[in-house]
Amino acid sequence: MNRHLVMLAALCVAATAANAEGLPERIKSAGKVVVANQANYPPMEYKDPATNKLMGLDIDLGLALAKQLGTTVEWSDIGFEQMVSSLTTGRVDLIHSGMSDLPTRRDTLDFVDYMKSGAQFYTSFARKDEFKKPTDFCGKIVGMSRRTSFPDETAKWSAANCEAKGLPAVKVVGTEGSADARAQLKQGRVDGAVQGSETLPYLLSLEKDTYTVVGEPFTAVYQGIGFAKKDTELRDAYAAALKALMASGEYKTIFAKYGLEGAMLDGIYVNAQAVK
Repeated sequence: MNRHLVMLAALCVAATAANAEGLPERIKSAGKVVVANQANYPPMEYKDPATNKLMGLDIDLGLALAKQLGTTVEWSDIGFEQMVSSLTTGRVDLIHSGMSDLPTRRDTLDFVDYMKSGAQFYTSFARKDEFKKPTDFCGKIVGMSRRTSFPDETAKWSAANCEAKGLPAVKVVGTEGSADARAQLKQGRVDGAVQGSETLPYLLSLEKDTYTVVGEPFTAVYQGIGFAKKDTELRDAYAAALKALMASGEYKTIFAKYGLEGAMLDGIYVNAQAVK
């Protein structure tokens, strides 16, 4: 792995203007990359309600990376649970859809990481005085998408911060997605919710005086672009393109557009390992 990282670092240094030289032949021939994405995770990916246009940080970054590589993007709307199988069977070329780079996923995927994130508690604005710190959720019902790592991470947090201190455990409720968790929060079916820290500033600006964030993120993870293990050529081309966008300032411009400068990375990371 270390030897490969050295080779990848050399490739990143060599990346300059837009070109398709580092791309696999199938991508060059097709003139496009087919990217798995599900547009239900604002501000990372969503559809403009007025125009139905695909928008978000992942969309802007995905288009910029493809342009850097001299190709185009075909977005494929695929449910999160089907994304990995779609990639390994060749239906799509890569996954770019707010996916966390988790050790359990690296058995199947390689990741080029592009931002940092974390799980964070929030509740309804009307109950802001009831929940002033994360431990106020001990013994309470908290909803979160069952498709994410949040249920396991919240249970681990609860064991260390609630049960270990003699407090009742957080009652984790898996929901159909983040939108479902918010709906249940509004209906009073859950006391709080957990969502990625990168989405909450957008959510608060969209629905003012509806939610309130409680505490700081209680996990720290990278989000990455996922590639099939065998597809090292495409992975390395994307790492090089991301390096070029960072050097040109376009990477920062994209993150600033969504107010997420604090989520930027300081360099290239592949499977959470820095490429020097």
